[in-house]
Amino acid sequence: MKSEETPFEGGPMDGRVLPVLLGITGHPPKTYRIPVPDTDGGPDTVLVYRRVPRGPGKVGLSNRWKYEYAPEGVPPRRLNWPWSKPDATPSGKPDATPPGKPDDADG
Repeated sequence: MKSEETPFEGGPMDGRVLPVLLGITGHPPKTYRIPVPDTDGGPDTVLVYRRVPRGPGKVGLSNRWKYEYAPEGVPPRRLNWPWSKPDATPSGKPDATPPGKPDDADG
């Protein structure tokens, strides 16, 4: 398998560069989880890093990536099928407002 030297920013891994395995598309995973064992024998702590673009890439070359620390973890993913119900508003009811600008009479 192919790997790429990928820098980590923020958190305990700040400034380190690790070889990360690339997927079939040639990109590293969207999230990188690092289990850290507890010194007292308790449950492991898991550090979560999110993949972000490293910077503007050169024309014709693939984009390079880096990982940024995500102290809140990774939000759960939700499938977005065309027939899925829209997210509920704070009142708990689905948003019935049609898409577009609120002042637009033509829609």
